Amino acid sequence: MRRAIELALHGEGLTPPNPMVGCVIVSQGVIIGEGYHHRYGGPHAEVVAIESVRDPASLRGATLYVTLEPCSHHGNTPPCADLIVEQGIGRVVMGSVDSNPLVAGRGISRLRDAGIETTTGVLSERCRQINAPFFTFHERKRPHIVLKWAETLDGFLDICREDDTTPHINWITDPMLKTLVHRWRAATGAILAGAHTVINDNPQLTTREWPGNNPIRIILDPQGMLDHSHKVFGREAETWLYTSGKKKMPNHVVIKQIAPDTTHLPETVLTDLYRHKVQSLIVEGGAHTLGSFIRKGLWDEARVFVGAKCFHKGVAAPHITGTVQEVIHLGVDTLTIITNKSPQYP
Repeated sequence: MRRAIELALHGEGLTPPNPMVGCVIVSQGVIIGEGYHHRYGGPHAEVVAIESVRDPASLRGATLYVTLEPCSHHGNTPPCADLIVEQGIGRVVMGSVDSNPLVAGRGISRLRDAGIETTTGVLSERCRQINAPFFTFHERKRPHIVLKWAETLDGFLDICREDDTTPHINWITDPMLKTLVHRWRAATGAILAGAHTVINDNPQLTTREWPGNNPIRIILDPQGMLDHSHKVFGREAETWLYTSGKKKMPNHVVIKQIAPDTTHLPETVLTDLYRHKVQSLIVEGGAHTLGSFIRKGLWDEARVFVGAKCFHKGVAAPHITGTVQEVIHLGVDTLTIITNKSPQYP
């Protein structure tokens, strides 16, 4: 199963809205086939693994390890559960059960009805973790939300901008960490920032330093402060602008008209993203935007960089309460991964 997980991760950023899945086939203690889901619309991991087996006769009675319950419905490809039955595989070991209502235990039932021994829950937590957006989307009916920010050693996100009105990013951590952040972006469906971040930093919010797809740029501008000159409205990536303003924007920018009242803006955006089947969202906004998600408990994971710099005054970093999963030292900077385990977690 650990090898199947390793294989699954090769599909990072390429499989949504499908999950990443890896598969290993073992006969008489020897791996005879393996594969993973390469990209959305392509063969599933089980199909790739079965087709990699040199001698099809060796599949009879073999054990198939797969990170996710085999599908049992016709989508872009035929049901994997049917293929497993047809090949005479004797045992199937699964990491996690599929939360998609189209599967949700039906694959297990199909295998058991055919007399195949099935085992579930092997390294289940890790199998769910690698596909957190997929499970959050189907179980919570909203995208998986990652909050990301960098703060100084003395707890500030930014300087006081009235002291410096030229739009630019005040780097807190080593700029080389942009590569890591761009990798995260390439693996997510959408990235969100507020109007003040766009005005102050003029970011592009793309994956320039990592190969992969650009996420949809979600820009919150309820007061209509932005115009077409900002980089986020370029053609490099799709952009959705949530605004009450009537300013002219390029035709490729999707305008989402909202009321100036921002009380329920996070919920409005999340509902819209869910309706469009966007499974994951990175929030890279400023203190106000981050705080609006934190106060409502609308977050699953926070990735907080802390640099060695001190600003002494400025915009205070958000306060967040959760479970620290990992602290990673990156030169003079640190990255803390926090997950939301609060009782109010929606």
